[in-house]
Amino acid sequence: MILPHRGVDASAPPEPIIFCDFDGTITLADVTDEILIRLADPAWREIERLWTAGTIGSRECLERQLALVKASRQELSALIDSIPVDPGFRKFVRLVRRKRIPFVVVSDGLDYVIRRVLAHAGLHSRGRNGIHFYSSAGRLIKGRFAVSFPHAAASCAHGCATCKPQVIQALREDHWPVIYIGDGLSDRHAVAEADFVYARQPLLDFCRSKGIPARAFNTFADIECALARWLGGSVTDEFVEAERSRALAAFAASE
Repeated sequence: MILPHRGVDASAPPEPIIFCDFDGTITLADVTDEILIRLADPAWREIERLWTAGTIGSRECLERQLALVKASRQELSALIDSIPVDPGFRKFVRLVRRKRIPFVVVSDGLDYVIRRVLAHAGLHSRGRNGIHFYSSAGRLIKGRFAVSFPHAAASCAHGCATCKPQVIQALREDHWPVIYIGDGLSDRHAVAEADFVYARQPLLDFCRSKGIPARAFNTFADIECALARWLGGSVTDEFVEAERSRALAAFAASE
């Protein structure tokens, strides 16, 4: 069971903050993988195997893989625009905006892709990299990707393209609960910073193997429904677990 981070007033009313992965979570396909499958030299798969095995970090993986991509701007734009967004995501976004819940996307993927996918889905935002989302940075120059990693951390032992735990630690402040939404291996270091996790596979199996409180979700409609009920005063299993964790933290602090 994960206890809330130090500094939370266990008697205070909840002020949630939500962190969310992008590829395969907000989108129904991993956009980076689709770019590699369709536009990169097949050698990207061997690099992927090295990352999956833990031999290299996601920063080195992404840098080496995207160097294998060759595409026109028209090809890349058409591919990105074909990627579907979770059907419940728009309504979920409306809820968190209405309730003024901080919602931050954390992704190893590219800022150009994130902005274009959300705009194509009708979710226009003034957010930029390092404000409402934190990701790698990339642009296409003469058919090749120029990539940089503004949110990689020198102290990150895992070599991540975006150090998601560091972003969460920097932004969580006195918010409670910290909710994380994700699906894959790139999220496994971030979930240790959360009070509660919504997960798709394979992240769900990882959380369960580590004893991290997590619940499966099919679409963002599942999360939106649970969040709306909880904010409206109804009891949900997810937040009963989070409340229990906070009570235990308060008890430990009083010892």
